[in-house]
Amino acid sequence: MSTVAEQLVEILCQAGVTRVYGVVGDSLNPFVDAIRRTKGIDWIHVRNEEAGAFAAAAEAQLTGRLAVCAGSCGPGNTHLIQGLYDAHRSGVPVLAIASHIPTEQIGTSFFQETHPERLFVECSHYCELVSQASQMPRLGRIAIQHAVGRGGVSVLVMPGDVLHRAAEHPTGERAPVTVRGAVVPADDQVRELAGRLNAARTVTLFCGAGVRGAHDAVMALAGKLQSPVGHSLRGKEWIQYDNAYDVGMSGLLGYGACYDATHQADLLLLLGTDFPYDAFLPQRRTIQVDHDLTRLGRRTPLDLAVHGDVAATLRAVLPLVKQKSDRSFLDDMLRQHAGALEHVVDAYTRDIEQHAPIHPEYAANVLDELAADDAVFTVDTGMCNVWAARYLTPNGRRRVIGSFLHGTMANALPHAIGAQFAYPGRQVISMSGDGGLGMLLGELLTVALHRLPVKIITFNNSSLGMVKLEMLVSGIPDFETDHASVDYAAIARAAGIHAVRIEQPTDIRAGLEEALNHPGPALVDLVTDPNALSIPPHISGAQVTGFALAATKVVLSGGVGRMLELARSNLRNIPGASFVR
Repeated sequence: MSTVAEQLVEILCQAGVTRVYGVVGDSLNPFVDAIRRTKGIDWIHVRNEEAGAFAAAAEAQLTGRLAVCAGSCGPGNTHLIQGLYDAHRSGVPVLAIASHIPTEQIGTSFFQETHPERLFVECSHYCELVSQASQMPRLGRIAIQHAVGRGGVSVLVMPGDVLHRAAEHPTGERAPVTVRGAVVPADDQVRELAGRLNAARTVTLFCGAGVRGAHDAVMALAGKLQSPVGHSLRGKEWIQYDNAYDVGMSGLLGYGACYDATHQADLLLLLGTDFPYDAFLPQRRTIQVDHDLTRLGRRTPLDLAVHGDVAATLRAVLPLVKQKSDRSFLDDMLRQHAGALEHVVDAYTRDIEQHAPIHPEYAANVLDELAADDAVFTVDTGMCNVWAARYLTPNGRRRVIGSFLHGTMANALPHAIGAQFAYPGRQVISMSGDGGLGMLLGELLTVALHRLPVKIITFNNSSLGMVKLEMLVSGIPDFETDHASVDYAAIARAAGIHAVRIEQPTDIRAGLEEALNHPGPALVDLVTDPNALSIPPHISGAQVTGFALAATKVVLSGGVGRMLELARSNLRNIPGASFVR
């Protein structure tokens, strides 16, 4: 007779799980031992359970399959919460095994007692305590189906003594459904969508992560409507490449003409985006398409809500959309977009070979050039988000992930760990800020332990740059944002990781090439300018006033790397247009 722990591992294997991230210990030991004795599933040791949850989140986000992390009772599983919030808000299927104190001690203020079934409720779709062997395998399968079916986190709270008990029910061979079907919109919604698109003189498309797999359909719709196409940060990797209608990105990290295109159009069509910054939306003349009914209308009032996957919706509506002949609005926005990028590109090209500390924009641009065509980038929250948003060039094969909705620090390196385990033969690059890297510095030891060929590019400005900018635009002098310099290359070498420290811009290309071509893990410690900040394309009068009061630093509006080349190329699509650099 198998134990509950063995039964749980068997259920995970049936769901296609091949690894579990965590730290071994006490109440979790029966589960870990069951993994040890089971072929086809591995235990991945990390230095902090938080990193294990981030790694699982990255694996799930990249593969679309269920990923698993685990923590022992009390402090062990409470460490999981940051990564689980990240996974849940990103809508990716993660199952967390939170072990618990012995059942007979629950409620007695026993050593390390917490109540995980309460703690994780807010960051999960399903969170239940398994107090009897008879509840398995049923609860295990229910938890998996919630994570996969609803897109997010499930938590099974497992007391150590229950894991030890003999299983009471046969596991069976039923494998759970792990692939979600498409949501097709209702016919009347499709007809009304087509009618409104045909009636509007000008339309702008604004795309989020939900346009994954719908690139060609979006381009076809933009061609019929003569529409500018903007995107959110999460939508960038799926829609910006091969896009003759691109007008950039909106939001706090945005650039180009996207903001104006969304506000000046007669109709704004939101495609697969739950864009949270409502101040950047016009709050009128808007239609939204999304597969999640709960997202419709929660950011802006809608003229029409369409419940459906973007690809399925566009396939249905395209035959009903009439070809528009007037492309003057599109051409105006393309010119404005190219002009905006042309105006700011000097921020990263001026005196770059003489400027030390290094312009981070220039370093990000060189990294973009050298990285593999199918590289996976993981990006720390903060200024690294800015450099990734403005300099990484999507092509339909690259992936860029980060804590784009939860917005926590320290995500990039543990995300890279999960990404590299998911794709062992693929180039994985962690764009780490020194603040984020320092917060979970122990995960350098995880990379070294497993000899993961992750490339860690550290933008080391000895500052919390985004926090500094937040203070300045609020009229508050920056305080406690700058800190003593740290040689992260020396730390990495001490951990057994190949490392390069770069202080001069003339050394950037050679140093990055050395690290990217190294067969094992490598870290590049880029000493960058702490005064290099970035402002969004649209800021309020109050923010301008606040910044004028507090700013004593150099503020760069941000270059845009190869995106300027795309904008110039798109101008050639304008009949009779001429454009001189």
